[in-house]
Amino acid sequence: MRTVTGPTERVVVVGAGLSGLTAALHLLGAGREVTLVEAEDFPGGRAGRLDIAGYRMDTGPTVLTMPELLDEALAAVGESVQNRLELIPLDPAYRARFADGSSIDVRTDAAAMEQQVREFAGPDEAAGYRRLRQWLSRLYSVQYETFINANFDSPLNLLDPNLARLAAVGGFGGLHRGIGRFLRDERLRRVFSFQALYAGVAPHNALAAYAVISYMDTVRGVYFPRGGMRAVPDALAAAAAGAGAVFRYGSSVTDLERRGQRITAVHTEHGERIPCDSVVLTPDLPVSYRLLGRAPRRPVRLRAAPSALLIHAGTNRDQPELSHHTLSFGQAWKGTFDELTRHGKLMSDPSVLITNPTRSDPSLAPAGKHLHHVLVPCPNLDLARPDWDAISNGYAREVIDSLQHRLMPGFESSMEVSRIVTPADWAARGMLAGTPFSAAHTFAQTGPFRPRNLVSGIENAVLAGCGTTPGVGVPTVVLSGKLAAHRVTGNGRGGRGTRRAPGVGSAAR
Repeated sequence: MRTVTGPTERVVVVGAGLSGLTAALHLLGAGREVTLVEAEDFPGGRAGRLDIAGYRMDTGPTVLTMPELLDEALAAVGESVQNRLELIPLDPAYRARFADGSSIDVRTDAAAMEQQVREFAGPDEAAGYRRLRQWLSRLYSVQYETFINANFDSPLNLLDPNLARLAAVGGFGGLHRGIGRFLRDERLRRVFSFQALYAGVAPHNALAAYAVISYMDTVRGVYFPRGGMRAVPDALAAAAAGAGAVFRYGSSVTDLERRGQRITAVHTEHGERIPCDSVVLTPDLPVSYRLLGRAPRRPVRLRAAPSALLIHAGTNRDQPELSHHTLSFGQAWKGTFDELTRHGKLMSDPSVLITNPTRSDPSLAPAGKHLHHVLVPCPNLDLARPDWDAISNGYAREVIDSLQHRLMPGFESSMEVSRIVTPADWAARGMLAGTPFSAAHTFAQTGPFRPRNLVSGIENAVLAGCGTTPGVGVPTVVLSGKLAAHRVTGNGRGGRGTRRAPGVGSAAR
């Protein structure tokens, strides 16, 4: 595994999102001095927050899986999730509601879910689910250490026995077809394949290897932190501060001072100069590359993941058909993803994710009130550039009308406060093609082919976050922070042994 060169005692981490915070914890645990510079007045990055009239809204990710990765980061400084967070296991992890009016609760306990499937679709599908669960577990076991929890220096790093094992279990086949080997019911296939959208790929076009995301959700379980998702970055930041990290909130980075091929200091909008031996950059790729003054050469342009329109609503009415997470599937499926990922059109019959966090933690809203977050996939700005300022309210109203018809009667009239977030808003924050999901996980943008976390021609800069290794999603973003820290400290596995990177042009792109 290649690492940065030269001294590494003082590290500046740009961005106090989940990747920056986990990088900081691992760096602190390895004895480094760490300063985090964050543009907002609070930690979280994409895991943002908005407080209106007593409603405490999370504006970023709402699905938390694999909390043991948070525990690993906290353990680096002698802390633990148990001491810092109260995690509520969600049962069901999701409720899936279909256009024909049927629904199924997705449970992570194997026996409970098998019974759910039996009642929903019969004994043959229940047996298929049991085999599917075993397959998902095998996929995860052969992928995790080699392809997810690993720094890549070269595509040659793929020459690992687990590559053959992954091929043997069907990881390089199609996701939709792979799920279909076990489940014939089209509704159930959707439940176990929609997660590909988290990776920026339509389920019909995704590799079966991405079923590992379904494993994280449907086998390992989904959790919710009391206090909202914001409680996660708050806990990580408090632990980092307790271990000696210095935070500079409300301070954007404007420039990286250099001497030769080394970054020697970070400059902020307030005129502060923060000397450093190494720097970890966690903003999205366009912002990080702009600060570095260079972008890596790639044979083809990065392909961005689909974006999303988000509707945040505080309401005075409960919606009893909802669980904490509810998937409302439209009648159409493959065609709507073609609209989304190929034709740059708004989905004509959208499938949406509705999160109702007050169902698990009523303290997030005034007494007797409720929070609803509606995520609607939509094209990124590379595929389509509608005037979002002009159309966002109208499109949100269409989505709300559809949801009222499907399962949320009276939703619009119950809304007391609301906010709409569009791809244009994501773009204003410097996100690639106006998507919070960064670069899509196509084969050419996964593993060693994803933008790497060492930067060619810069001796002491490392990237972290969803645009780099290993990718999009809370678990992988948390891992990206650890992998970035290992590039600085030399800890961890990866490559064919650990060695220092020669200076010019040796680092990964």
